Amino acid sequence: MEKNVRISILCELYGKLLTENQLNILANYYDNDLSLSEIAENEGITRQAVRDIIMKGEKKLFEIEEKLGFMKKMFKQEEKIAHILSELTKIESKFTDKQVAKVLEHVRDELRNIA
Repeated sequence: MEKNVRISILCELYGKLLTENQLNILANYYDNDLSLSEIAENEGITRQAVRDIIMKGEKKLFEIEEKLGFMKKMFKQEEKIAHILSELTKIESKFTDKQVAKVLEHVRDELRNIA
């Protein structure tokens, strides 16, 4: 997954754990696609200060994700749901009753394993 997308998702998940300034600068850089110079001008600080804030914010987000793992869990859940949906589409084709029962049992097992 592209770094920009990962950072944006991490900001959504853990942004409240950053300082307001860090979150604002990360959002401007990753979500609003502003350059370091543009952010620096808007904030009244240097490009280097903007870069430092971005680097510290990224580091903190990755550390939090490493400890909590919500993004990883979220992606695993999405994979399981996609798999379940593909299993359900199999029911639409012409199966025997035993085959349908087998698919439904598999779907039930998958749903039980989503955590």
